[in-house]
Amino acid sequence: MKLWGGRFQKETDELVNDFNASIHFDQRLYKEDITGSMAHAKMLGACGIISGEDTEAIVKGLADILADIEAGKVEFTADNEDIHMNVESLLTARIGQAGKRLHTARSRNDQVALDFRMYVRTQIGVIVDQLLELEAVLCRQAKQYQSAVMPGYTHLQRAQPISFAQHLMAYGAMFKRDVQRLEDCAARLNECPLGCGALAGTTYPIDRFMTAQALGFDGPMGNSLDGVSDRDYALEFLSALSILMMHLSRFSEEVILWCSWEFKFIELDDAYATGSSIMPQKKNPDVAELVRGKTGRVYGDLMGLLTVMKGLPLAYNKDMQEDKEPVFDAVDTVEMCLPVFAAMLDTMTVRTDNMRAAAGKGFINATDCADYLTKKGMPFRDAYTVTGHLVALCTAQGKTLEELTLGELQAVSALFAEDVYEALKLENCMALRNSFGGPAVAETKRQIESLEAFVESRK
Repeated sequence: MKLWGGRFQKETDELVNDFNASIHFDQRLYKEDITGSMAHAKMLGACGIISGEDTEAIVKGLADILADIEAGKVEFTADNEDIHMNVESLLTARIGQAGKRLHTARSRNDQVALDFRMYVRTQIGVIVDQLLELEAVLCRQAKQYQSAVMPGYTHLQRAQPISFAQHLMAYGAMFKRDVQRLEDCAARLNECPLGCGALAGTTYPIDRFMTAQALGFDGPMGNSLDGVSDRDYALEFLSALSILMMHLSRFSEEVILWCSWEFKFIELDDAYATGSSIMPQKKNPDVAELVRGKTGRVYGDLMGLLTVMKGLPLAYNKDMQEDKEPVFDAVDTVEMCLPVFAAMLDTMTVRTDNMRAAAGKGFINATDCADYLTKKGMPFRDAYTVTGHLVALCTAQGKTLEELTLGELQAVSALFAEDVYEALKLENCMALRNSFGGPAVAETKRQIESLEAFVESRK
């Protein structure tokens, strides 16, 4: 008979038992479940709800079970449905009557709410650490390429000159926000639901502040209905992971483009690329492609849980058993993507010559040409029009702006002088873009140092 089977006259149908059981996936919460149970038992003892002897037996029994689980000596069973019942059954089998006192003043509703919050909090720390390592890789690479001119793009058309370092720091800024979002999520979730009971608290004189403090929470949740039914933290976590994966996917798309013969801005290390079964010349960016593809999984995890939660009345409903697998899947996906993505970037070869050659085409110094005339006194909109005529002339003649003779330039505007060639030189165009956040070396250096300081502050 089930631990909850007192009012039932029949055993659960085997199909229902298999359908109802969650142990095949929630067993990964064993550490959180046992840690929470230890804190609960100690509180019960401190409050005089159970004896000191029973408290000691429970805590020791739980510690032994934890050690046996981690040593691979415990086999969970679907007959006990979930991790909570499995642990409690093991405890009772080992220490007898004292084990039956553990669930005093507690429900599986507040127990699972606690376990899941603790799990998400732990995984946030793991993912933040992985993000910080990725940021460190970006800083190391960016330091090497602060002067490496490449075309910046809009609409996937060459637009203005930037450095490869600035491009990397743009992603550094995105991943910094991902870290901050996850930290915000961790701060918001850090309230303890233990003691909320099934939904309405308990009649026992428990000390919820004691258990909250013991488990590293800022305090207990203020409403017992909300305590057992809230999954905002899981949704916020999945939302943050979805945005993170979107950033990785955008970066992956650029890596894929840069690896192509059409760009050839970078070459991936052989250890982070794959070949073709039929085309011997191929070197495929499969790591980046898989990261791009796995982004959809994490989006799906978020949408799945949003859909589960959208119609649930207060308080706990069995539907909420469906909260864990999406989070577990998203965690597994993100924690697999981040290290391999960072390693791929850390080992890539950057083709600065190809970047510079690409920057020399596409008239990415056209804005600088217009700015040159504006600084000579011409209104910008007129300078824009003059430069447009020059681009059309270059296109017809197969030239770049800097290849036009001074006579050809002055035929369009007398404001052009010999110094225009310095103004049109791509390295100078980039260097003069020294406004805050721009690609000039001094500004890029500031961005790198700022990101390094952010990473260091989290260690």
